[in-house]
Amino acid sequence: MTRITIEWQNQFGRWQHYTSSHHEPSAYRTAQQRARSTGKRYRLVDDEGRVLDIVEP
Repeated sequence: MTRITIEWQNQFGRWQHYTSSHHEPSAYRTAQQRARSTGKRYRLVDDEGRVLDIVEP
């Protein structure tokens, strides 16, 4: 089972870990909601370090 990591981008451009999930659609929804509420960029990364998606606020 693939683990999806949700990360957010801080004001210095560095990616910070937020949370992990095993269900990609719910991870994407979480990233969308957090991007909208915080005004920061979020991204989804898989186990192998590949960026799956970047969510803009």
